[in-house]
This record gives sequence, structure tokens and C-alpha cells, in this order.
Amino acid sequence: MNTQIQKRNHINVSGKGSKTLVFAHGFGCDQLVWRDIAPAFEEDYQVVLFDYVGSGRSDKSHYSTERYSSLKGYAQDLLEVCDSLDLKNIVLVGHSVSSMVGVLASIERPELMEKLIMIGPSPRYLNEPGYQGGFEKSDIDALLDMMEKNYNEWAKYLAPVAMGTDALQELTEDFERQLCSNDPVIARQFAEVTFTSDIRSELKKVSTPTLILQTLDDAIAPVEIGEYVHSQIPESEFVLMQATGHNPHINEPEETICCIQAFLAK
Repeated sequence: MNTQIQKRNHINVSGKGSKTLVFAHGFGCDQLVWRDIAPAFEEDYQVVLFDYVGSGRSDKSHYSTERYSSLKGYAQDLLEVCDSLDLKNIVLVGHSVSSMVGVLASIERPELMEKLIMIGPSPRYLNEPGYQGGFEKSDIDALLDMMEKNYNEWAKYLAPVAMGTDALQELTEDFERQLCSNDPVIARQFAEVTFTSDIRSELKKVSTPTLILQTLDDAIAPVEIGEYVHSQIPESEFVLMQATGHNPHINEPEETICCIQAFLAK
């Protein structure tokens, strides 16, 4: 293992299988969001967890506004994590924006990725004529403005929106605490990159067999967006879960595990 990358991205490896599952967290989170998911795969897979630079327990001294001004910088993190462990034929499980990071990484290095599993993906959050991303530009501007003026208040607002109305209060509060643990300046830039990115034109280039996990009621990435992603990625499978909210791996880990296992078995 490359110890510099290991420290930079706080890489953790567990499990004993010959194949590798890499879990990539979404915006505002870190690898802890997989705590109820990852252990279920350790018997049959090598499991890799990491934090993007600027998130969780990564070495934030490596953060560069230039490198992370687009999702390509985060895709580079993912590829460097894999290369530091000399990984081959991985299965990537990406939540939210990491689904699109996975898209970019799979296009750049198609031989690296055997399967791609997306949870709540969205290639474009902004509404445009003929495309409903779910947010108006004024919504995103207000969100970024709130992050700048009162970061903790923003976290208090976003947590219940992301978790959904069916989530247990304690899980929503825990997610809010996780959002609050971020560096506000880095988190705001990550938010801007996430919510203003447009990966739609890249989807058709994905040659990796892909699973799209979509919840019934997701305020961040609605069902229509999941269906759009499915229509654009040639070798993709779409599963509408019973779970609600944007974080089924947190509030419905058992269903999420079952969906992932069913896809891996194919």
C-alpha cells in the first residue's frame, strides 16, 4: 500500500475475499456512512473504505481548490486509492455524487471496474428546458448562500431533507452531526461542484455493468432522475427500492445490502 495515499485518504481495508468492493461516500459524508453496510460483505470480499480529500479523517492539507474544482479531482482520488492498493476488477458502490465520480473513473479506466453500483445518482441537479433535475438555480444559490452565512443552520436544514420523513429522528440527528463535522469552506466548494456539475453527456460512454438503486421518495434525486440515468447507461439495471430518502444505506441498510448482493450474484 502507498502509505502517503493511505494517510491522505484515510484508507481502511477489511475482509478476506479475492474480489474487492470499494465504497465511495457522498457529499457531506465520510466512510462512516457504510458502517451498517460494509461488514455484510467482509466474508466474501475485500472491502475498501476511504475519505475524499477534505472529508472525514482525510489529510486536509492535501486539499486544493484547483484540483477539486470539478468532479474529475474526486475521480482522481478514487483512481489513486485503487492504484495505491494495486486493485483490479473492482466493484464500486457509490452514493449520490460518487455515482458520477464512478462514471468518470469507469470511462477513464474501464479495465479497473467490473461493476458499478449507484445509490441515488444524479448527473445534473439543475432544471433545464426538457430536463427536470429537481432544483432551480435560485434553490442552489440559496443553499450555497446559507452554507456561507450559517453552516450549522444549513446542516440542520439539509439533514431531514436528505434523510426523508420516514427516517428515525436519531438517524437524522446523527447525519446532521456528520454534516457539521466538515470544514465549512471545503464543504461549500464540494457542494457547488456537486450541485452545478453536468455529467449527462458522459453516461452513454459507460461500458461497465451498472446497478441503479433508487428510493421511492428522494428529495435530492427523484425517481425520474434514476430512470433517466438508467435510460442513458447501456448496460444498466434499475431497482426501485421500498426505502425512502436519499440515504437508504443509512436508514434501510438491510434492503440496501440485499439489493447489492442480488446484483453481485449475477
